[in-house]
Amino acid sequence: QVQLVESGGGLVQVGGSLRLSCAASERTFSNYAKGWFRQAPGKEREFVAAISWTGGRTYYADSVKGRFTISRDNAKNTVDLQMNSLKPEDTAVYYCAASISDDVLRPDDYDYWGQGTQVTVSS
Repeated sequence: QVQLVESGGGLVQVGGSLRLSCAASERTFSNYAKGWFRQAPGKEREFVAAISWTGGRTYYADSVKGRFTISRDNAKNTVDLQMNSLKPEDTAVYYCAASISDDVLRPDDYDYWGQGTQVTVSS
């Protein structure tokens, strides 16, 4: 069964950092674009960042640009999200997703999803 498993979430103070990681169970996921989305209580799932399957192109939401960095290691079949200068509004469940297409900005562009990891930023 194909799986994406996130790790690295937790509780952090304002201004702190966390690194999320997503591991894919299938080797074929190295050919997929990967993205991170987040969903806060009562809000819709929103795009955070994405990376092409080669790693040559990255995309960021304006709200995280300059603070978050997405990266991937196809040899390890992982994609990471380094989050710095965290703010209370970054509090959400963060989801990793995989897309076979070149479209990566919308949830509907993705074929597979992880279960999510909670990130809480306290003030």
